[in-house]
Amino acid sequence: MESIGLIFTMLIAILLSGVIGRVLPWGVPLPLIQILFGIVIAGVFKEGISLNPEVFFLLFIPPLLFLDGWRIPKDALMRDKAGIFHLAFGLVFITVLGLGHIIHWMIPAMPLAVSFALAAIVSPTDPVAVAGITRRLPVPQRLMSILEGEALFNDASGLVAFRMAVLAAMTGAFSLTQAASSFIWVALAGLMTGVMVTWGLSFIRERFTRRFGEEQGSELLLSILTPFAAYIVAEKIGGSGILSAVAAGLTMSTIEFSGRIAPLTRVRRTALWDTLQFTLNGIMFVLLGEQLPGIFTNAVRLVQETGHHNPWWLVIYALVICLSLTALRFVWVSLSLFLMRLFTHTPETLATQWRHILILSFAGVRGAVTLAGVLTLPLLLPDGAQFPGRDLAIFLAATVIIISLILASVVLPWLLKDLAPTRSTTASHEKQTHMAIQTAQAVATEHIDELITSLDKHDLDQAYYDEVKTRLLSDFANSFTYPTDSTSLDYKKHHTERLLRLKIITAARQSIYQLAKEHKISDELARDLVQKLDLDEVRFN
Repeated sequence: MESIGLIFTMLIAILLSGVIGRVLPWGVPLPLIQILFGIVIAGVFKEGISLNPEVFFLLFIPPLLFLDGWRIPKDALMRDKAGIFHLAFGLVFITVLGLGHIIHWMIPAMPLAVSFALAAIVSPTDPVAVAGITRRLPVPQRLMSILEGEALFNDASGLVAFRMAVLAAMTGAFSLTQAASSFIWVALAGLMTGVMVTWGLSFIRERFTRRFGEEQGSELLLSILTPFAAYIVAEKIGGSGILSAVAAGLTMSTIEFSGRIAPLTRVRRTALWDTLQFTLNGIMFVLLGEQLPGIFTNAVRLVQETGHHNPWWLVIYALVICLSLTALRFVWVSLSLFLMRLFTHTPETLATQWRHILILSFAGVRGAVTLAGVLTLPLLLPDGAQFPGRDLAIFLAATVIIISLILASVVLPWLLKDLAPTRSTTASHEKQTHMAIQTAQAVATEHIDELITSLDKHDLDQAYYDEVKTRLLSDFANSFTYPTDSTSLDYKKHHTERLLRLKIITAARQSIYQLAKEHKISDELARDLVQKLDLDEVRFN
């Protein structure tokens, strides 16, 4: 029962952390609040949660990577592919190689393979944490797109490198040639599996729903099971389940544009995945706080074996790792941008200015993937001995996460202060928006004309159809655009109409609730009518 109580308490802590994060007037990163809750929980409950590394990895990594791949803008991914590639693969390689040797030199008691594993697992970045820090600040969209693209692929590359380093620590052997060939097979098998599993499940779903109709509960469950299916199948055939989950998400994004899923299912699926993402991220950070006291005790013992009896050496180690990560990132970003301009002969843009380079450097916040990965370090070696430096590696990774969050919370608001979006980005967005609306209106007009022509008009005259067509197309156009100048007459008209619509919807909803309370209509009918009103309010709000 205590374990059930502990899990329930953790979920309440996640709920409260979201409330506190919104109430606090200054921008405290949500993960820090959740870690503090976890530390409090550790002091209340005597028995903590015993983690199975493989189960933990399976439960948390596939859905998070799948969602990242699903939601990342593909056009931005292709536009900035060179910069993203340099950060997601080149920087990860340099980080593993350089930081791994720094850690081993700094902490000789930690084997080189474990040092490489620690360096690999702190290489992935977390754009969700960055977004939480900068939610009230003007982050240039292109910089955010680069960070999201980098995070998607360096999650995969960092985790694959982490797995290989752990394997070397477990077996005591490492061959660069064998590792390179193994990586190629693991990567290709994982990517292909993710694509094929997602397409296969989508094909079966489409054939089934075309014949028997769509059932929303099954649709939502299928979307949740897809990343786990892709991950498990890839692991079974010797591929990378990590890359398979990423590929599954990217494939799902492509399939989604086919438009064959019911609108209400899409709305509910988005809400479900938002809740799942918030919960999984929250559980990991609360769990980190809950495990932190025990990990700290064991890490202190290991540090004492190196001759340092002051526990503050742990913080010094973490600071050195964090500063090394930032320095490597700064140098790599500067060098990459310089080489890209040199070979592509592109004119200098805002992204090449020092301010933007510093933003990219300090935005390398570590988060959920680093935490989930490091907690999967094996407990024992094949001979039954304890995995060397496990608790120290977990503590250092956790401390790096905390320091990077605090550092970004202090530095990024200062760097982003008064930073306006580029004119070219704003103009491009407005141009694309105008083009999309014009195209949608033209296609809608063409289809409504075809439908009116094919209808059996009976006693209705052409004037009626013309009036309906004009009204529907006007409503359609208004659903895309609204005035932004608060001083204009159009804005005041739009604002007034919106208030009136919301007032009507609110009054109608309350009247339906009252009828249900008085047993004049059934609860089922009341829920159905209120759901329709809710959808209208979401549209106009």
